[in-house]
Amino acid sequence: MTCLRVWSGSLALLLLLGAGQAWPAPTAYFADGYHGGVYGHYPADFTRFIVDSLRSHPDWKINLEIEPETWDFVRTNEPEAYAEFKQLAADQSAAGRIEFINPAYGQSYLWNISGECVLQQLARGMDKIRQHFPTAQFVTYSSEEPCFTSALPGILDSFGFKYAVLKNPNTCWGGYMRAGGGELVNWVGSDGSRILTVPRYDMEALRPGSTWETIANANSPAYIQAALAAQIPQPVGMCLQDAGWRFGPWLDHVGNVYQPSETTLWRNYFEHVADRREARDGDFTQEDVQVSLVWGAQVLQRIAQQVRGAENRLVMAEKLATLAAVYGDEAWPGATLDESWRTLLLSQHHDCWIVPYNERRHRTWADQVAAWTAGTCRGSDEVSARSVTALAGGQTNGAACFVRVFNTVGQARTNLVSVALPAGWRSDTVRITDGAGRELPAQSAEELSDQQQVIFRASSPPLGYSTFRLEKMTPRSLPAGPSVLETNGLVSFETDLYRLVLDRRRGGAICSLVAKQLGGRELVDTNRARCFDEIRGRFREAGQFLSSADQPAKIERLEVGPVRLRVRVSGQIGTQAVTQMITLVQGEPRIDFSVRIDWRGRPGIGADGTRAGGFHSEDDYKAFYNDRAKLRVVFPLNLSGERIFKDAPFDVATSSLADTYFDHWSAIKNNVILNWVDAFDPDQQVGVSLLTDHTTSYSHDTDHSLGLTLQYSGVGLWGRDYAIDGATEVHYALLPHGGDWQQADLWNAARCWNEPLVAKVFWSGLAASQPERSLLRITGGGWEVPTARAGANGVLIRLFNPSAKASTKILRYGRPVAKVELVQLNGQVLREIPCHKEDDATVFKLALPPFGIGTLRLPP
Repeated sequence: MTCLRVWSGSLALLLLLGAGQAWPAPTAYFADGYHGGVYGHYPADFTRFIVDSLRSHPDWKINLEIEPETWDFVRTNEPEAYAEFKQLAADQSAAGRIEFINPAYGQSYLWNISGECVLQQLARGMDKIRQHFPTAQFVTYSSEEPCFTSALPGILDSFGFKYAVLKNPNTCWGGYMRAGGGELVNWVGSDGSRILTVPRYDMEALRPGSTWETIANANSPAYIQAALAAQIPQPVGMCLQDAGWRFGPWLDHVGNVYQPSETTLWRNYFEHVADRREARDGDFTQEDVQVSLVWGAQVLQRIAQQVRGAENRLVMAEKLATLAAVYGDEAWPGATLDESWRTLLLSQHHDCWIVPYNERRHRTWADQVAAWTAGTCRGSDEVSARSVTALAGGQTNGAACFVRVFNTVGQARTNLVSVALPAGWRSDTVRITDGAGRELPAQSAEELSDQQQVIFRASSPPLGYSTFRLEKMTPRSLPAGPSVLETNGLVSFETDLYRLVLDRRRGGAICSLVAKQLGGRELVDTNRARCFDEIRGRFREAGQFLSSADQPAKIERLEVGPVRLRVRVSGQIGTQAVTQMITLVQGEPRIDFSVRIDWRGRPGIGADGTRAGGFHSEDDYKAFYNDRAKLRVVFPLNLSGERIFKDAPFDVATSSLADTYFDHWSAIKNNVILNWVDAFDPDQQVGVSLLTDHTTSYSHDTDHSLGLTLQYSGVGLWGRDYAIDGATEVHYALLPHGGDWQQADLWNAARCWNEPLVAKVFWSGLAASQPERSLLRITGGGWEVPTARAGANGVLIRLFNPSAKASTKILRYGRPVAKVELVQLNGQVLREIPCHKEDDATVFKLALPPFGIGTLRLPP
């Protein structure tokens, strides 16, 4: 009979059974330890406190989630305590005293950053910890904050982790996992990977009178007895104390603790306590990560935009540097890229996002993010500039002029590119031809820049470059652009793919959007109260909702040419000036938007801060959760019965939410938009995707309206005033498509938006050498190349299958190599892949599971 069966009966068995014989109460377990670090909270003498506390409490065991760079600080500031701590940490077995959990370099939430950044958080964090603790093992992933994302099972398994914990019972300010499961579950990822996991139990309720705890935070008798009654025979609680708290064992501090309770390392709990035989598979989607921050607050919006921009520029720089190393014999800029990764990972620290106003050393977290991401961008731009120069060839006076266009994504593409012309050239005197000598439509972009610029649609192979010739001609008239008509305040624009109608009287809102490529489908639902692309929110001082559609707008045609159409809409929301830019490109299904609001004063926007009286952290109601009242841009769609899909790091979630709205901590829904959210009509096989330049919240309801949060201003976490302190500027896009998100290759379309083509003008002989190259061609496309790196051990290329179906591809690597290896994220070789040579390339076949990650190593 298993332990589960022994304790599945009445709790009376725990007290007395048989002829007066008292039965011992079952042991409960508790995962204690510390969370934090040198950037968040770690006093200069705290390592001495930990060492002394461990020696004075010989039965105490601690699980550590400490920022890896903290150990650099400790080695310098507490050398003796550092040496003693290393001795205590040397035993990394289940019987030891210390376990390293969640080694993420910047303690990121993970769900709010790119998949490649999730990998780098873990990989670089483990490397840093091993510099200090060579025997360190990473067996269990656990976090005090809701640092979870749905792709973790496969990621953790590939790094060598064996176990995971989905509890964060003492720090739920930013959210919590949905309750689900008993003592253990097999957490099944989208790629089919499994990892043995302690879930937030089905019976592990949110703690009454709190908005930051579950009942598992201190092994109370009520919690343990409820767990036993729920047939969890070895229940476990958890608290990773903030580094700097000097309580020692947490259960000795809190009081009213179930007895007997025993502290344990997570590894010991999995390997020697819990009953693995009873583990059942548990599928957790990204919507089970029930998290929310002060979405729309200007400080958080800027942080998210700065992080997103730095993420994009860094992975582009890495891939360009790889091309330069392989084809241009450039030295690998390892030191610059490593430092760029370091500052990016620190900018993703969860404290940056949840307490952006908190100060340390006279700088707020928001200030730190601005400095860190600026450093990442400087390093990335330096690497990119050096790489494209090496790949473009030298400068030769009097020779022909070319532009080389670089594509960092893993599929061939044709997208817009902008080129700064050589001195003395004018856009109306330029002729652009491709490799076959065909002239390409081009137009001036001089209204948008002080430089003479020309824009054209360039085709470029995957992870490579193509070359175009620029010739100076006599001035000539450019071909006509899209048609523009105005009738009774309605301004109509027409390109090869769309007919767009703006209503000047309704603030320039879109009253019609016809997608020609979808059989002339009208995408705007004109029967709804709200307009399409209307900006609306509740202004507290006015005591009412105000909208951009309440007043007429000025509509200006900035560009109407054979390549691009750009429109500026200048309107108002109340007394606030609002400027929108709408951009359509010939042949491009994506429609780009930007909005800028030049605020006068510091208006309050959103629901009232409290139901009655002042702000209290323990109040379940929170105004900053209420997206209905925030300033949003909304899109009533002419779809029916649509399903909602949204991306996550290395995953796509199918939404099960009837709507996205909530205003209580106990009712959090995952309404997070990372890169995109897609509304799809399965009957008509038509969808519309909303893309955003930063992680924030989206809205959707039964009225078939998508919405994007633009602004909140008011009371936030801990009663802080999240106020407006300057202009708001946000970029977003709509992508209508036929078929579902997979058939539309939406994942890679979003990557193309985040990683634009890069152009470099250069001079060469009468013909450019090596006019086109591709480092990696994937037959049939569809896979993403998150990054590529070169080094002494060869080239490493990461691949991702963004599909709910397994697929096998033939790959062509643009260099001969001795062998091709498939490696784990921890560097361990899984297998050598059979390959053969074709001309100057290496050809091989690879299969990836749904949402699977594959890492190739190609030795020199």
